[in-house]
Amino acid sequence: MLFYGEFEARLDAKGRLVLPARIKAALPAESESNLILTRGFEPCITLHPLSEWNKILERVTALDEFNEEFRNFQRNYLRGNAEAELDSNGRFILPKSMMKYANIDKEVIVVGVGKRVELWDPETYNAYLVKDQQQLSKMAEKVLGQGNGAA
Repeated sequence: MLFYGEFEARLDAKGRLVLPARIKAALPAESESNLILTRGFEPCITLHPLSEWNKILERVTALDEFNEEFRNFQRNYLRGNAEAELDSNGRFILPKSMMKYANIDKEVIVVGVGKRVELWDPETYNAYLVKDQQQLSKMAEKVLGQGNGAA
């Protein structure tokens, strides 16, 4: 299960989003109708299949509750998360609080990012993209270059 690609979408009048077919097709069978929505570290909504969310949840809840920084992270990361169920048309409702956090109104950019999917307001998303190819090349060298476990 890997998500990739960038898709333009619109919310309907009830605040529902249709998951793009390529994204829906990549969902693991056991997670096909149950998705977890979280606030992204950037101003976006992050969508996790239930199987991947359980792995993240295990790591977050295993943190030492006697460490103040860990408690603060748990509190802020886990607050307001929601379960979304896909209906027969592949739609799900975006919670209003998350829409406000991500500044999403009607237009949405759906981005597959490996094991997760991000939902963005188009203008915000554009502001976060690297525009300079040389900068992107330097990022790739730093992240994937020799000595960083890349083959």
